[in-house]
Amino acid sequence: MTTVGKHSSRVLRGSAFLFLAVAAAAAVVFLRGRNAQADLRPIANQNVLLITIDTLRADALGSYGGQAATPALDRLAAGGVRFDFAHAHAVLTLPSHTSILTGRYPFQHGIRDNSGYRLAPDARTAATVLKRAGYATAAFVAAFPLHSRFGLNQGFDVYDDRFGETRAPTEFVMPERPATTVVALARAWLAAHQERSFTWVHVFDPHAPYRPPPPYDTQYASRPYYGEVAATDAALAPLLDDVRRSPKATVVIVTGDHGEALGDHGEDTHGIFAYESTLRIPLIIAELGGPGPAKAGRYEPWTGSVRLQADSGGEVSSVAARHVDILPTLLDAIGQAIPGDLPGRSLLPAAERRAAASPRASYFEAMAGMLNRGWAPLTGVLADRDKFIDLPIAERYDLAADPAEASNLAGRAAERDRTLAASLRAFQSELPGQRPPEDPDAAARLRALGYVSGDAPIKARYTDADDPKTLVDLDREIHRGVDLFVAKRFAEAVQAYESVIARRRDMAIAYRHLAFVHWESGNVGAAVAVLERARGAGVAHGGITSQLGAYLAETGRAADAVRLLQPVTGAATPDIDALNALGIAYARSGRSTDARATFERMLSLNPESAMALENLGTLDLERNDLQTAGRRFAQAVLVDPFSSQAQAGVGVVALKTGDPRAAIAAWTKAVELDGTNYDALYNLAMALLRDNQTAAARPYLERFLRSAPAAFYEKDLRDVAALLQPAASGAPRDNVKR
Repeated sequence: MTTVGKHSSRVLRGSAFLFLAVAAAAAVVFLRGRNAQADLRPIANQNVLLITIDTLRADALGSYGGQAATPALDRLAAGGVRFDFAHAHAVLTLPSHTSILTGRYPFQHGIRDNSGYRLAPDARTAATVLKRAGYATAAFVAAFPLHSRFGLNQGFDVYDDRFGETRAPTEFVMPERPATTVVALARAWLAAHQERSFTWVHVFDPHAPYRPPPPYDTQYASRPYYGEVAATDAALAPLLDDVRRSPKATVVIVTGDHGEALGDHGEDTHGIFAYESTLRIPLIIAELGGPGPAKAGRYEPWTGSVRLQADSGGEVSSVAARHVDILPTLLDAIGQAIPGDLPGRSLLPAAERRAAASPRASYFEAMAGMLNRGWAPLTGVLADRDKFIDLPIAERYDLAADPAEASNLAGRAAERDRTLAASLRAFQSELPGQRPPEDPDAAARLRALGYVSGDAPIKARYTDADDPKTLVDLDREIHRGVDLFVAKRFAEAVQAYESVIARRRDMAIAYRHLAFVHWESGNVGAAVAVLERARGAGVAHGGITSQLGAYLAETGRAADAVRLLQPVTGAATPDIDALNALGIAYARSGRSTDARATFERMLSLNPESAMALENLGTLDLERNDLQTAGRRFAQAVLVDPFSSQAQAGVGVVALKTGDPRAAIAAWTKAVELDGTNYDALYNLAMALLRDNQTAAARPYLERFLRSAPAAFYEKDLRDVAALLQPAASGAPRDNVKR
């Protein structure tokens, strides 16, 4: 985030974790003499619990033979049915969850990417249907791609999406909250609602970067993705136990929104391809609670192994299941009519889960490359175990014989190619047009905090050179540049991004990352030059302009920044980064009235914009209106408790109103939230010195001296170095960074 007091740009996080086929630390043994049939049946008015686990590979769970110890979900599978050939229709969070909740394919519900799209306000979802049927409805979501602003909150009495916003520029993570927090909220709500209920619980933990909590961090040190999955299972266990003990029956559906590549076919995470590693997901359906004996095998908390009894009753179905089947199944389970226009079918009847059941074709897509990078769009079809991927370089796989998709059969049997291509055309799907304008604040969050968001022009024709298979190495190089930057290997990061630009001069993300690396390493002139080079190369990306404007404003060229930014901020829904940069440029030019009007406009576009509140608070400080400034910063903290800048502003107001202890507390919190907030770090150290806490101040002074960039803090670094000399004594003057 950028504020008047301090500029901070951001690049995107990708994971460079590559999958290594290693033996699981925990042995997961399933003893089966036969494939039992699960006792699934419609129960009128029973409760519904939908659990979606973000970025969950089908082969990650113990019951699927995976490397993660997942006793809670394995027990659920043992009491119900586990589908071992289930697929998503998209490989991103928002489009995939929209298919789960609406029972429609992406080209039908219209959500084709994580940004720029809204579910139609009159859309039919699981929540709207069950709400009309008299159910209490609640959703507890863990990450920003499912924020209520994207429309999935329709029909929910409660839609809890309070996950804050991570700001540290070296974190590169989506704003999220852990599964333990989300599950606790869902359990509390369920305990307070005894009437019929539909509860959706979304957890995000397996998403990159992989940072499992203790003890899973050490148990899965060499395979942290699976540590995240194991930790998620442990977090869900209390919720499933609650439902199991409930006197009211509940149908429980657990699935993933998409998988994770972990290096498969050269992809680090997800979003580019639609191979099985990212398209195939687990799906478990069980009925728990209510009168009668529990439907579960013996459960042993994980102590190195998980064993289910041979008579546990778990059913494994190999029929092709799909996300579009979840809504019909859910409705069938509670005795509600299934709308005839849904493309899916209920999986509740045993006949639909048998091998002899008629196979149902499934559509899938991956549009992020097209919309964000100008690469070719990816669409495809699954027809039983045959898979066809429509790209400039077409692909066809026999998943029964080649589950790893190692042998591309396209072109080897022309008739089979034509049949599958015709099956794909039968869906009558249309490619997305130019992405609709994004809500400015949402675009900034998604672009800055985890997903590439761009405005790549739609091409009339895509060639082999646009096929993501020929470009995936560029994606890996972008991620490698991020990792090099985090490791402070700036020169190598620069080389990585320059190599991407040499190959693909139209990739805006490479220019933006390269400029960011230069800026953060103190080479501000090079940062400006890179963005000017991008504009000269005709890269039409709004982020390039807003980033350049912000840099110009910070380097004494505020008038140039104003001239650059004014034309691009006149739209009814301007880019939030450009608008913010313009406000900073006005402030740097001494045009505080124009700056204030610009930040007020940001606030009118989004009344909960912490960025706008912080900038307005800074302007209030400059005119010594401490009361108004205090209200602004306090409101920013309420809107975004994870904002380091908001906490820093609270600290400045506290000091100026005569409360140094409160200032120290606020700046300590600011530094904890963002270790690169050097203004807060400096202020904290100085305040501790004034309070005669010399020993406490020293670590902060040393950190500032060690890490603050000289390009912006040259004089302060000299002062701090002098203070750290053995002969230095006395408290510093009032030189608070505002």
